[in-house]
Amino acid sequence: MNANAPNELDMLVDRVMAVLERKLAEPGVVSVPTALQPPIGGTAKDGAERCGGDEAGEETSEADAFGEGTRVPEPKWAEGLAELADSTPARIGVWRAGTRPLTKEMLKFRRDHAAAIDSIYGEANAALLESFGLFAVETRYGTTENYLKRPDMGRVVTDEGMARIRLACKADPQVQIVVSDGLSANAIDANLADVYPSLLDSLETYGLAAGTPFFVRGGRVAVMDAIGELLRPEVLVLLIGERPGLVSSKSMSAYICYRPRKGTVESDRTVISNIHAGGTPPVEAGAYIGTLVHKMIEQMASGIRLEL
Repeated sequence: MNANAPNELDMLVDRVMAVLERKLAEPGVVSVPTALQPPIGGTAKDGAERCGGDEAGEETSEADAFGEGTRVPEPKWAEGLAELADSTPARIGVWRAGTRPLTKEMLKFRRDHAAAIDSIYGEANAALLESFGLFAVETRYGTTENYLKRPDMGRVVTDEGMARIRLACKADPQVQIVVSDGLSANAIDANLADVYPSLLDSLETYGLAAGTPFFVRGGRVAVMDAIGELLRPEVLVLLIGERPGLVSSKSMSAYICYRPRKGTVESDRTVISNIHAGGTPPVEAGAYIGTLVHKMIEQMASGIRLEL
């Protein structure tokens, strides 16, 4: 999916709603949802406003960002509802039309669900990976369906992949950076161009040297253990796409581990999650990852043993 697709989809939803509102305003239309019907003595604009919209035929802006209000008419505790909406990007106070969700909210829900599916079944932009000199290897995941059913297959790089890593990568680096699509190729396309250069700058600031970076297609978090066994880095950084949700399909995580090896337990890993435009800013995340790597090398520890 194009990185700008969600914005394009927002525009599409607005256009669809504008057409529906114009249809509702036409003479002879009787199937007007309850929430759009004007109250006795009211106007069409009154009815539209009860849905959080504008007059029929006019496009309305949507409260996608935090703190832009909710659609709940006359809430009993307006301040509390506003505070809740300010605190989360989750769907708060979207209201309803009779017993069903508002049409626009349902369209947005289906839009976000489609974006999540596209992230799982999509592929990272090959040109982006090439621009950073990342060669690609694969795990034994086989297909996306198998990847979802068999997480263990995403933890093992193919024999061909391991042979290529052995030939192409510097052994015993201070820092090994690995990128993987994981559960969201969209996350790589949206964030790598900001996270990766920021991370390299941060490592350089601390006087740390990075090894040969590469991309793992169909990877799971624990794939870093087998790679650590092979290349023996002091610290391994895995930038991987997170499981997409209905708030963002572009969220990336960074899993960082001091001397990962086979048998490494999850409590030995440090993670920074929610790296995307609406969460932890990608440039900031890259810089912070470098700081964590520096601390890990100093303390020879990661995960719960690392003192921040």
